[in-house]
Amino acid sequence: MKFIAPLILTTLLILVAYFGTAVLHLEFLFGVVIPYAAFALFLGGFVYRIVSWARSPVPYRIPTTSGQGKSLAWIKYDRFESPFTLSDVLGRMALEILLFRSLFRNTAAQMQPGPKLKYFSAKWLWLGALVFHWAMLIIVLRHYRFFLEPAPFFVGWIDTLDGLMEITLPTFYLTDLLLLIALIYLLFRRFVVAPMRYLSLAQDYFPLYLILAIAGSGILMRYGFKTDLMGVKALVQSLLHFQAATPSGISALFYVHLFLVCVLTAYFPYSKLMHMGGVFFSPTRNQANNSRAVRHKNPVNPEIKKGSYKDYETQFKDKLTQSGIPLD
Repeated sequence: MKFIAPLILTTLLILVAYFGTAVLHLEFLFGVVIPYAAFALFLGGFVYRIVSWARSPVPYRIPTTSGQGKSLAWIKYDRFESPFTLSDVLGRMALEILLFRSLFRNTAAQMQPGPKLKYFSAKWLWLGALVFHWAMLIIVLRHYRFFLEPAPFFVGWIDTLDGLMEITLPTFYLTDLLLLIALIYLLFRRFVVAPMRYLSLAQDYFPLYLILAIAGSGILMRYGFKTDLMGVKALVQSLLHFQAATPSGISALFYVHLFLVCVLTAYFPYSKLMHMGGVFFSPTRNQANNSRAVRHKNPVNPEIKKGSYKDYETQFKDKLTQSGIPLD
């Protein structure tokens, strides 16, 4: 049930949005009220989580290191495995966020005859995660044409590069295909790999189903069931300017797509997807390994009142006398 229940829930969400707009004609609810509510939940949850993490004390220097640390001047240290300066930390964070550097070194273990445990490199997870995140980012940036008028200059560049093949009409986007392949791989991995299947929970499957449904509905609108793009842009612009208008001519499939995006947006800060913001607050990544050069004061420790030995004797004079300890 942990992978069937999320699938049923995703299907119900699709049906609710479709019948709500195609049959009950609740376009204002699904086109105005729910997007505003989803954004409010996202903003409130995102700010709360970020502030909560920012206020959490980190009493110890615990950066994850696997290379030579900074010591003597003539010994070369590993800048990204054991960062010493702020620029080293920023470089490490950039590689982590943009290229998933730590995931690139992912290893797998397999029992061999003997018995003997063998470790080997496993790059498929790194490749699938990298393709998924970059494809998602490019698709989101492409959608800026609906939010900004005129569209930023980079939207045209992305559109040209993404549709470089030009093998269909409308133009086929590479990221559409890559996103689907990456999603199917990540989902298939949780189904097939026994340890992952055992460890996975319903909240691990639900975002994958939801994003797959969002991508699928978007692809259907582009290459199959057409919708009024000018009406969609008018709806988005009305939301941005708080004018609350639902233009006619927009298909029910678009409202399904929008509703699923709203569900993902509202769910985002309260789920594991919040690692997007949490990675910046990971003490194993954002700290410099400079404990040998800098003394770090633990903010959790209480202030200790210091005094002389004379003050100590004065405070405990009676007990020291009873114990037979000589006094100075």
